[in-house]
Amino acid sequence: MAQQPRAWQRMLSGRRLDLLDPTPVDIEIEDIAHGLAFVARWNGQTQGDFAYSVAEHSLLVEEIFGRIAPGAPVKWRLAALLHDAPEYVIGDMISPVKAAIGPSYSALDERLEAAIHIRFGLPAKVPAATKRQIKKADRVSAWMEATQIAGFSDTEADRFFGAPDPALMEGFAITLRPPVEVRADFTARHAQLLEKMP
Repeated sequence: MAQQPRAWQRMLSGRRLDLLDPTPVDIEIEDIAHGLAFVARWNGQTQGDFAYSVAEHSLLVEEIFGRIAPGAPVKWRLAALLHDAPEYVIGDMISPVKAAIGPSYSALDERLEAAIHIRFGLPAKVPAATKRQIKKADRVSAWMEATQIAGFSDTEADRFFGAPDPALMEGFAITLRPPVEVRADFTARHAQLLEKMP
């Protein structure tokens, strides 16, 4: 009888995360921060001496979300920080690859996201209005990344991500840093947000 393919991953924390049935108790922020700090956005096709990581992107999205929804409860700031957290185990697939894989990718992403949210005191699903605001912040970040480090012209970025409100980007810049620094900042920001949650 053929052996069932392995559908779990051993984390550095020692946790064993089942990708088909993820449970909140097997999720640790240190694993998320470590994984995301080493996952490259844009398939690594960016300028600079370091990859632009999903962890760095997540920190920026959370800040931009704070400008889009300044009165939002701190739990939604945390949701913004964790918006790509499932990528610590499934990687950052560019949109064309996600489209080619189809609905099965979305189902896997949603299962992981729900477990991650529950682990950190968030509802399994973020309300639709908040999700749209986080997605808007995500697109602003993508526009900045595209034009600053991924070789897109402003016109191309406008076409794919929408022309962003300049006020949402003011004072922000794309930074390329060693993974160890980004990992530490991601973990620290997560702790700050958790401390502020009621």
